[in-house]
Amino acid sequence: MIDSPDEAARDIPLTVLSAALHRRDPDAGAILQALASALKGLTAHDENTASIFIELTEQGLGKTPAADLWRQIMAADLSFFQSETAQSLRAEGRAGALLLLLDRRGVEVSEEERARIAGCGDMGVLDVWLTRAITASTAAEVFEPEES
Repeated sequence: MIDSPDEAARDIPLTVLSAALHRRDPDAGAILQALASALKGLTAHDENTASIFIELTEQGLGKTPAADLWRQIMAADLSFFQSETAQSLRAEGRAGALLLLLDRRGVEVSEEERARIAGCGDMGVLDVWLTRAITASTAAEVFEPEES
């Protein structure tokens, strides 16, 4: 079990394996935290390799609580991750924030509108929609095209 950031940084592939092998262990979170720290350091030098380890970790965790924890760790600081999974998680998080904002403001959102928001992977579009949602009185106002 590799749960030290320094040890994880010395052997990232072994730490990925450790995370997969101990995915059901109560202390899996310590491994994942150490791995995230090591990957953050690796990303500064070799983003492509870091992305591969990120994907391998996600696959190795399967559908366990550790996989959910891994996503939470990544969502907490994704600025250094550029992988497809990380980008997708960013978009999912932004879409979730948009839906939460609309809900808390009492703005009704149809299933079609909810699906449109949840299915959007463009961070720029989601940012525009999120900004509009701050003052929108209907979900339709969130989607209105820009005025020229």
